[in-house]
Amino acid sequence: MYANGTHGKKIVLFDGVCNLCNGTVVFIIQRDTKDRFRFAALQSDIGIQLTQELGIDTTQIESIILVHQQRYYYKSGAALRIARDLKGAWPLLSVFLIIPPFIRDGIYDIIARNRYRWFGKKESCMIPTPELKSKFL
Repeated sequence: MYANGTHGKKIVLFDGVCNLCNGTVVFIIQRDTKDRFRFAALQSDIGIQLTQELGIDTTQIESIILVHQQRYYYKSGAALRIARDLKGAWPLLSVFLIIPPFIRDGIYDIIARNRYRWFGKKESCMIPTPELKSKFL
């Protein structure tokens, strides 16, 4: 199912043309000191393959998606689980997982709906630098 080099890694699927999403990926990489994450744009071949294999309808789920051990999380659930594995104080945010998803995701949805307007959009997916290439599928 997963590409080479992903065994035991958590895969973050993101909107490759969204400036906020690309900035979030860079943010995660900078704080992923234990090398737990790999990344793929939802629009990439591997992103499309993974969402199809997991039965994720990306027309219904407009979100960052975290894939790990045949399970997936999206919206605030994905973001908070990602934060749990970052260096610094970011894992403290996972306490918000106790808040019902409909409340957490309501806030997430407001940001997601406005992300292109507030942060802009690229013409094509981000191309990682040679140093970061190993982090992308």
